[in-house]
Amino acid sequence: MAITTVRENGISTITLDRPENLNALDVEHLIELRAQLSRASADPEVGVIVLTGSGTKSFCVGADLTAPRSAEAGVAEAFGFDLESSGQRGLYIRLLDFAGLNLRKPAIAAVNGYCLGGGLELALQCDIIVASETASFGLPEVVVASLPGAGGVPNLLRAIPRAVAMHMLLTGERITAVRALEVGLASAIYPARSFAADVSALAARIAGNGPLAIQMVKMLAQQSASMAPAQAMQLTELAWGLLRDTEDRDEGRRAFAEKRTPKYAGR
Repeated sequence: MAITTVRENGISTITLDRPENLNALDVEHLIELRAQLSRASADPEVGVIVLTGSGTKSFCVGADLTAPRSAEAGVAEAFGFDLESSGQRGLYIRLLDFAGLNLRKPAIAAVNGYCLGGGLELALQCDIIVASETASFGLPEVVVASLPGAGGVPNLLRAIPRAVAMHMLLTGERITAVRALEVGLASAIYPARSFAADVSALAARIAGNGPLAIQMVKMLAQQSASMAPAQAMQLTELAWGLLRDTEDRDEGRRAFAEKRTPKYAGR
């Protein structure tokens, strides 16, 4: 299989395993990736999802433009198809959009190498992007007379300063891992030699926190982004109230007072 999943210690690591294609994804593998992300999100034993690429050269360079295509429908025709059918008939950009998956677990994009085109569009939909020192980022679609079709334009504009985003979008130029950290696209850079271990340590730190609280924080971050301040505060109050009376909240307070590691049960 070209998409592999390993679950260990509450961390589900999903690897794009097509190094011979720079981990580019054809329609078949995009469908499989969506399925594995959905399973990880629904698994009560999973606290954090890590998405990464096989090897050290590439995280993902987006859609596999060399893959053979089935008969394509016109956009107007394919628009009315279901997700998989429209993807198989030419609208594969729909398969790069994770919004419909409603992922409830935090997702880390562990970028090890090229993160280009649809690959960056995948990473931008994760909650955290961390980079190997060898990573580079770009949306080069305009160079081939296209555009990022899976939300790359608005998502990049939300992630980094507008001037930097527009420079990347209009030139198609790549930025280095260091530049990505400077502008806030990545939250950390790790040495290539210890990249996997450093990513695992970050994921473990998140997975060790209260699972209900982690999921609620993610929900709040997503839902409040487009709300007026008063609405965002009201949603925050409701979310806090839901957590207040949980067993995990009581356990967290006891563990803090007793200076020990908490044992959360997700209740």
